[in-house]
Amino acid sequence: MQFTDKKFSEELAGLGTKQRFSSVEHPQTNGQVETANKVIIQDELISVLWSYRTTPQSSTGETPFRLTYGVDAIILVEVGEPSPRLILGGVEKAVEKDLINEAREMSHLSEIALKQRIAQQYNAKLLRRSFEPDDLVL
Repeated sequence: MQFTDKKFSEELAGLGTKQRFSSVEHPQTNGQVETANKVIIQDELISVLWSYRTTPQSSTGETPFRLTYGVDAIILVEVGEPSPRLILGGVEKAVEKDLINEAREMSHLSEIALKQRIAQQYNAKLLRRSFEPDDLVL
């Protein structure tokens, strides 16, 4: 509405500019956008989610998949043709499943430590101010 008042119109007329209004576009009514979004959701989203779930996070040092299911994720190729990781890892899986609660707890503690370090860095930059009763504060 700030662009429809008289003062603004006079300013534009002084500059020799004509003002025209148009309606806002709604991408959901655009067929091309809907088609592109459908392709992204059907094809790319699954790959992006898989990458996120199987990549170690910097805050915990663990993958979300391992913290959820207790074991590392394997790709379909390894299911059909066992890899050395799977052949040699049979014993490790049983041990991993026993230790998953400990891994989750360690991840939780490292995430808390990271948040505390970030808070300390942020708080170090703050200016400390003290207020007395009846002080006016804006």
